[in-house]
Amino acid sequence: MRNHWLAKYLPSRESIRGNKALRPVRHLLLNPELWHLHRRSVGGAFFIGLFSAFMPVPSQMVLAALLALAARCNLPIAVALVWISNPLTIGPMFYFAYKLGAWLLGAEVATGPFELSWQWFGSKFATIWWPLTLGCLVCGWVSGLTGAVASRLVWRFHVIRRWRQRRARRAARRTTAAVGTGDPA
Repeated sequence: MRNHWLAKYLPSRESIRGNKALRPVRHLLLNPELWHLHRRSVGGAFFIGLFSAFMPVPSQMVLAALLALAARCNLPIAVALVWISNPLTIGPMFYFAYKLGAWLLGAEVATGPFELSWQWFGSKFATIWWPLTLGCLVCGWVSGLTGAVASRLVWRFHVIRRWRQRRARRAARRTTAAVGTGDPA
């Protein structure tokens, strides 16, 4: 399986086993199900990674890793997908989630000048936390489900294409063998 195109970018079980920083949780990370690339594992990892990317918590990667451990999905893919919410995208993502949550609740969107300070956050937290949380849950669920379905469809189309290529190669070999012996195919 290590010759798979995605597998060359993922860490191996041996590199995890040798990493001294991961010694306290190494027994959890050496589960082979966390490293396999198959349809269920990758689809689940897409759901977990994209769902965790929308959660308004400070350690989204830890959340994704814990959920991947619990669901026995591909751990590296789940953790890597969290980086969709990076310092450039997290503001627009959370603003959209907040507006969606406010719309779903029928609440008025809090307007006014934005300040990057604890005082502003403390005064606005009571009015924005529920719409933000609801919007993040909805956006996380929709994006996670979309990612899981899309990854399974791409996986399925890839498998079908490989089946057709094998069938064509077998037919070409039979034709070549039939022509070489003089027998009609």
